[in-house]
Amino acid sequence: MEGSVEERVKKVVSKQLKVQPEKIKNESDFVKDLGAESIQSLELVAAFEQEFDITMDEEAALDVKTVGKAIDFIQNLLK
Repeated sequence: MEGSVEERVKKVVSKQLKVQPEKIKNESDFVKDLGAESIQSLELVAAFEQEFDITMDEEAALDVKTVGKAIDFIQNLLK
């Protein structure tokens, strides 16, 4: 479990969406900026759950639209 939540979220996003890490900003929208399709959104939720050993409410997680909001969402679950 190396790195901050932010670094780890961006690593997962980069791997799942095949986007270069330097293109992923906190304000990046998963769909508009990073090209995520609905199936990839579900895969992202699963990847976050595995990376952080957490369980995310799928509906709430799918309402998270940006990388920064995902970081906040996961940090809140880890508290």
